[in-house]
Amino acid sequence: MQRRFRLSRSEDFKRVRRTGKSYAHPLVVLVAQASDKPTHHIKVGVAAGKTTGTAVHRNRAKRLLREAMRPLLPMLASGWDLILIARPALVTATLAETRSALLNLLHRARILSADESPG
Repeated sequence: MQRRFRLSRSEDFKRVRRTGKSYAHPLVVLVAQASDKPTHHIKVGVAAGKTTGTAVHRNRAKRLLREAMRPLLPMLASGWDLILIARPALVTATLAETRSALLNLLHRARILSADESPG
């Protein structure tokens, strides 16, 4: 995922976690909040807590989430800040399963653009 699409500041993570709406899936949790500036790109932050496993497992889960999200970015409506939180089951999931989980969550959150349909 390109740097301009990343949510990286601690204040931004706290703001989205505090005021955003969350959507849960067995593999990942999505926290979404409409951005202060609706014209800017979508920003995505990725997190994996210690319940996900060792550092190796947490890093794999974050890489998997970033890679699963990368091709979905053009299909998303702009003006959103998102946080993806890995769950322990994500460590053993495949890329296809992760992408399917993300599509499910983005559809439930109504963040997918109307002109694009998930493939």
